[in-house]
Amino acid sequence: MSRWEPNARGRLAEAALELYSERGYEQTTVAEIARRAGLTERTFFRHYTDKREVLFGGSGALQELFVGAVAEAPESAAPIDAIAAGLEAVSAVFVGRREQSRRRQTVIAGNAELQERELIKLASLAAALGGALRGRGVTEPAASLTAEAGVAVFKVGFERWIAPAEEREMASLMRESLDELRAVTAGGRA
Repeated sequence: MSRWEPNARGRLAEAALELYSERGYEQTTVAEIARRAGLTERTFFRHYTDKREVLFGGSGALQELFVGAVAEAPESAAPIDAIAAGLEAVSAVFVGRREQSRRRQTVIAGNAELQERELIKLASLAAALGGALRGRGVTEPAASLTAEAGVAVFKVGFERWIAPAEEREMASLMRESLDELRAVTAGGRA
């Protein structure tokens, strides 16, 4: 096994996603993932704590990007506009990754443990966004409500983006979803 080829982490993630799609999450072992990637189990554990983390390894970076964009939005931006800046920043990360995202989401949808982990990730994101908004001077409950609404927009926009026939860019779908939320909360109909 060639341990010295570049991008071991990416190769492990791709091998895991392939195996999860082919065989199922529960039926796939770390040894099989490492073997498919041409690496050792030891190398796998240098990059991931367990086989679940292969699907969620980028969550921290995504949260950091989203929160950073909210925190760095212009001071004059309304709370929901700061969230919009975060949605734009996060959308850029997914450019060219639609198929991979679709496959990942299919694996998660087929496993209750992974669905639970996804919900925990989204709750953590909402808490972090709320903290960023409070750091901008937004008081409660507005900070928490705006953060939760931002996560809902992200979730809905993401689900629309990975839909089988969808071809529009994620940023466009995020803006559309946010506009629909604004229309609904303003008393209009979407």
